[in-house]
Amino acid sequence: MNRASSDRYGAVAKLIDCGAHGPGSGAELFVVEGDSAAASVARVRDPVTQAVLPMQGKPLNAARASRDKVLAHPFFGPLVAALDVECAAQCDLRRMRYQRVLVLTDPDADGIHCGFLVLLFFHRWLRPLLDAGRIEIVRPPWGEVVADGPPQLAFSEPELGLLATRARERGPATVRRFRGLAALDAMLLRDACVAVATRRSTVVSAADVAAMIEIVNHL
Repeated sequence: MNRASSDRYGAVAKLIDCGAHGPGSGAELFVVEGDSAAASVARVRDPVTQAVLPMQGKPLNAARASRDKVLAHPFFGPLVAALDVECAAQCDLRRMRYQRVLVLTDPDADGIHCGFLVLLFFHRWLRPLLDAGRIEIVRPPWGEVVADGPPQLAFSEPELGLLATRARERGPATVRRFRGLAALDAMLLRDACVAVATRRSTVVSAADVAAMIEIVNHL
């Protein structure tokens, strides 16, 4: 695993970097949960245009933290350093080392929470990236149903249940829930989560994150 240190903040990022950087490079940074997920994604990525940075534990709530605390955090400090942008309401995106950031977390409740906390950080401290459409959420497969043909992928618990019901109407079926990115078959991880042409990803706007915050505040 390549390591890059942050000159500005004295943090060491477990960054698995790519070869291309800057405007027009097509470079993208995957943010994942932990070293195991980072190693799995690194094995199937394009090393020229795709970098990987693992979280170190669950991210803090950056909306309630000071700038100094955010930059001292073992994940957010290295993230800012890897992007090479100023952690501020106004930042020069022409300096950004990657054209987009892809938040790829495990297909479970903890992963969804971690992904939300990462989006909360961008909403509070690097909103220009959201406004420019530079942040995406990747939807990993939630599970699969194996019956009388090729496995059918589901990307949510309701979809998995529906596929299982339909399959069992025709005969025996096996349901498998995926517990983490590191547990996915390499080809499945590449095609469903990493490869540009086949992954399921959605650009996230500042309005989208604001709507998420509103929902969470009313829970």
